[in-house]
Amino acid sequence: MKRMMIKTLVAAAALAAFGVANAQVNEHTIKFATQNPKGHPLVMGMEKFAEIVKTKSAGKIKVNLFPGGVLGGDAPNVSALQGGTLEMVTMNSGILASQVKEFAIFDFPFLFANGKEADAVVDGPFGKKMHARLPEKGIVGLTYWELGFRNMTNNKRAINKVEDFAGLKIRVIPNPINLDWVKALGANPTPMAFPEVYGALESGALDGQENPYSVISANKFYEVQKHLTVTNHVYNPQSVIISKKFWDKLTADEKKLIGDAAVEAGKYERQVARDAAVTALDGLKKAGMQVTELPAAELDKLRDKMRPVIAKYAVTVGQETVQEIQAELAKARK
Repeated sequence: MKRMMIKTLVAAAALAAFGVANAQVNEHTIKFATQNPKGHPLVMGMEKFAEIVKTKSAGKIKVNLFPGGVLGGDAPNVSALQGGTLEMVTMNSGILASQVKEFAIFDFPFLFANGKEADAVVDGPFGKKMHARLPEKGIVGLTYWELGFRNMTNNKRAINKVEDFAGLKIRVIPNPINLDWVKALGANPTPMAFPEVYGALESGALDGQENPYSVISANKFYEVQKHLTVTNHVYNPQSVIISKKFWDKLTADEKKLIGDAAVEAGKYERQVARDAAVTALDGLKKAGMQVTELPAAELDKLRDKMRPVIAKYAVTVGQETVQEIQAELAKARK
């Protein structure tokens, strides 16, 4: 009896710290998946989330992590989420364009100049409105974390000018806008689920891929890629999403606990991601990758190549969506 009373007091204290009087928190197990491996900033964010949830629920809600694509690629994860067999996923927001076309805007090249701009947009009304489109697809958006700015790697040649991209077989996220902007460079886009990329690079089925420094490092692409070109061509916010079937079973207190934990863990994850990008680039150089920074004139040419693609997908996502994000970017730049 005494031991039971102590457990009850501990649970009550934890829930009081959570800030909800008489909180209704029941026992749940959450499976949380991502494509990136243990040690990556996203997985560190997931670990932080699990820790916060455990503490605030007094151990009633357990979060089991599945990093490294062990539950399959992004598309199967989304299907599992919608079916209710997987509770949570974090993935590139642009991938959700397969569910809601407006999400393709997050794959627009050269949309954000820096992390500060991205934070202002995704944490503000625009980001919330985008996630509000997901419930009818069986998904609930909790918050946005960060993957970072993407850069190009390949195993054929150093990229010193835009024309050097011609003919390269580049892996892209399976998404129409990514196919088109790689084609615009004269390269050959190859859609592929992320867990398959390393093997394809190793075998020569792919010449290259594009990802943030931390992803290149964490997945050891430096073992099968020689050249890295600093382009910062796309910034990837990460949507932290949860199954609506699971979400609808939760009490209001449980929803608040999980939502708040995702936001809190996200602040930690973003800082880890930004620090890791600096460390990862240094590590890639030490690992032997040849790093090329394009001259300003070549970056301008790169942006010019992207303009027709941006114009095409502005029609797809809708002018209203484009105008809304442009307005938020204008505010962030003041």
